[in-house]
Amino acid sequence: MEMKSKGGWRNESMPAGVDEQTLSPVGRETLQDRVYAELRKSLVNGMFAAGDVLRIVDLADRLQTSTMPVREALGRLVSEKALESLPNRSVRVPLITRARLDDLARARILIEGRMVSLALPHLTHEDLGILRKVNTDCDAAFEQHGKDIGHVTSALNQRFHFHLYGVARSPVLLSIVESLWLQSGAIIRQAAQIHDEQGGLAATDHHWALISALEERHEEAALTSLANDISRSFDLIRGRLDAQERVDVRYG
Repeated sequence: MEMKSKGGWRNESMPAGVDEQTLSPVGRETLQDRVYAELRKSLVNGMFAAGDVLRIVDLADRLQTSTMPVREALGRLVSEKALESLPNRSVRVPLITRARLDDLARARILIEGRMVSLALPHLTHEDLGILRKVNTDCDAAFEQHGKDIGHVTSALNQRFHFHLYGVARSPVLLSIVESLWLQSGAIIRQAAQIHDEQGGLAATDHHWALISALEERHEEAALTSLANDISRSFDLIRGRLDAQERVDVRYG
């Protein structure tokens, strides 16, 4: 219900003393922002493999838009180190090198570990319940053998980590974590493929260990579980690189 107020109409549901005319207009999201968000999400979810060349015209066709917002979005992603420019003006997902693996793993363990430490004092029973529910849903998704559930488990993994990091109440560090995940998407994709080939521990095991440590308010155990979780993907790829190097030496 609306009521007449001095200077205009006011919604009765608004708090007393707050006039609608004092509120700032809400800006509309631009097409470039939407294209950027879609490409960013695709990179984080590992929809592109390391070395994939992203061509503006192809992306514009797939996104059903013009080339200009795609070009601008790609430029933003290059500046964020999620993509790299090539001499022919196209861009690609960075190649996976040992140096890049080590650097990203080190940065993620350092920054995300700090987020866990900051979150620990603020975690509620509701937060822990959410983490348990997300991890249970992820276990259920992994049980669907033979189905393409990579996008589902990737989204659940992100929800798990970013709910925990959100409790840390540090927007500055959170933006750094988002950047690191953006740069790690292709690495996680390749690690998931290697895991599917080799088998081993369930992908959620380290999450369950982390939840247990958080429930006990055991910071050191929580940091160890997080480091193990992050390192697992990077170690799988290191192992593949080591094997390839042995083959190269043997037949080189």
